[in-house]
Amino acid sequence: MTRIQAAIVSIVPAVFALDWATKRLIETHVNFWDAYPVIPGFFSIVHAQNRGAAFSLLNDAPDHIRALVLIGFSGVVTLVVAGMLAMSFRKKDQQSNWVRLALALVLSGALGNMWDRVLRGYVTDFLLVYIGEYQWPVFNVADSAICVGAGLLLLDIWRQRGEEHAA
Repeated sequence: MTRIQAAIVSIVPAVFALDWATKRLIETHVNFWDAYPVIPGFFSIVHAQNRGAAFSLLNDAPDHIRALVLIGFSGVVTLVVAGMLAMSFRKKDQQSNWVRLALALVLSGALGNMWDRVLRGYVTDFLLVYIGEYQWPVFNVADSAICVGAGLLLLDIWRQRGEEHAA
C-alpha cells in the first residue's frame, strides 16, 4: 500500500471520530433546537435529532420498523462500500485514488450515522444552511462526508464518460 493509499484509509477513522466528537459537543453544549448564527442569513449551528433517514424519511414509522429498516439498510450499504474500497486496493491500476477517497468518505459517513442509530436510535444533526425562509435539511459531518464522497464518484463517472467519447 502506498503512502497516499494509507492516508486514504486513515480518513475513515478520522472522519468517524470528527463526526462522533462534533455530535457529542453539540449534544452537551447546544440546547435542542437553539440556533446560533455563524453566517447570518445563511448558516447556523442548531441541535436536532433525526430518528428517520435523509429528509426525516420514516421519522413517524414505529420504532421497531424504523430501526430494522434503517440499521439493516445502513449495515448492508456499509458492508458493500467497505468491500468496494478493499477491492479497489487489490485492483491497483483499475481504480484512481479519487475513487478510493470517495469510497472512504462514504464509508466513514455511513459508519458514523449507523453508530448513532444502533446506540441511540437517532442521529444528531447540527449544521443548518438556509437563505431567508428556505432551508436545507439539518445535517452533520457524516452526512457531509457521504455527499462529498458521492459527488466525487459522480465526477469520476463523468470523467470516464468524457474519456470514452474522446477515444
